[in-house]
Amino acid sequence: MTYRVCVVCMGNICRSPMAEVVLRKVLADRGLDGQVVVESAGTGGWHVGDPMDERALETLSLRGYDGSSHRARQFTRDWFDRYDLVLAMDRDNLSNLQRIAPEGVEVRLFRSFDPAAPEGAEVPDPYYGGREGFEEVLDLVESAAEGVAKHIADEIH
Repeated sequence: MTYRVCVVCMGNICRSPMAEVVLRKVLADRGLDGQVVVESAGTGGWHVGDPMDERALETLSLRGYDGSSHRARQFTRDWFDRYDLVLAMDRDNLSNLQRIAPEGVEVRLFRSFDPAAPEGAEVPDPYYGGREGFEEVLDLVESAAEGVAKHIADEIH
């Protein structure tokens, strides 16, 4: 059986695709890439079909990741059936997802898996800022991705 996870932000062009790429790599490094599918989406649909933001792509590339194949998608209520784990990048998107989630479905914050992060910690939206914001996002995502991967490994085994 394949375990499926979806990382969700607002437009699916910055934070969630960065987290998708990093989490795939972390899971592959743990030998779990064949057992886990990692995808991403946005709660909003205005970027559907667009590639990743160039600043996000470049930030990933500078650290050895490849996000070039990404195309933005929008998360809809019926998608909850597809995933074992849905992770929101911030509280606004968490609320949006919880509002449309079927009863009994849990949605968590991505950084809730980072033992160094305070409770309720978010991955901030870098879209309206400079390159430093994308570097901060990547730092936060890399920090939490190990915890997400451990959780998934525990769920699988």
